[in-house]
Amino acid sequence: MNNELCTWMCLICGWIYDEAEGDPEHGIAAGTRWADVDMNWTCPECGARKEDFEMVRI
Repeated sequence: MNNELCTWMCLICGWIYDEAEGDPEHGIAAGTRWADVDMNWTCPECGARKEDFEMVRI
């Protein structure tokens, strides 16, 4: 099992979700894995859905 926290990028606008930082402004605590983010969550920048994100290495 990979314990490394990942980053996910919105393919629509380029906004980055960092698992280490979460998205506290939108109710997602720091350390929240992408798989644990609610399916109905949307990109805070453009409103894209989770399936419009791709894992990226930064």
